[in-house]
Amino acid sequence: MDVDLVVPMKHPRDGKSRLRGAVDGARHPALVLALAADTLAAVTSAGHVRRVLLVAADPDSVRELAELGVEIVAEPVNRKNAKPGEQSLNAAFRHGEALLRADDPHAVIGALQADLPALRAGDLAAALAEAAGRRAFVADRQGTGTTLLLAAPGQPLDPRFGLGSARAHAASGAVALGQELPSLRSDVDTPEDLEHVRALGVGKHTAAQLGETPAAPG
Repeated sequence: MDVDLVVPMKHPRDGKSRLRGAVDGARHPALVLALAADTLAAVTSAGHVRRVLLVAADPDSVRELAELGVEIVAEPVNRKNAKPGEQSLNAAFRHGEALLRADDPHAVIGALQADLPALRAGDLAAALAEAAGRRAFVADRQGTGTTLLLAAPGQPLDPRFGLGSARAHAASGAVALGQELPSLRSDVDTPEDLEHVRALGVGKHTAAQLGETPAAPG
């Protein structure tokens, strides 16, 4: 079953605040952009991914990512009553979902984080296969956050990203996928997370920022 994915992204200079210090400050935006580039490169090479919509705070700052085969749109304008977390994640996911559903109301829509530089296309494909058309999610390796949320065909995505999102998604009726999926569970928020994905093997963009050899695609 094919899926259309929504990926949100802040301006690279503003993203990943807890990761600051992992590289020289002047290189932080380039590292953030590299994390996203490796995520998207894996996603666009995965089977059954039909479209990838990058919802960006500043489309011009991530324009080069379009070369990976993704569509880039601006995130929704701030709403008067929107909460900060709501605006940056859930509102962006819903905005992307609405754009994709306008083209195909019966599509399977997915919400994916942009900080999975060790992602393997095989892990993503395995998650899609296990979901089998159900509303489902993949928790991060700590078991508290969410790296991927999938809607059932034609049904609302209902994103609940933020603190404790794994529990929130489970409480909303989404099925927690049980496969190991190490590269899909390994998002990067902190220097410790970065060390973890380095051990897994990161893609070529992140490897270039870290002066390492990229992992073989898989």
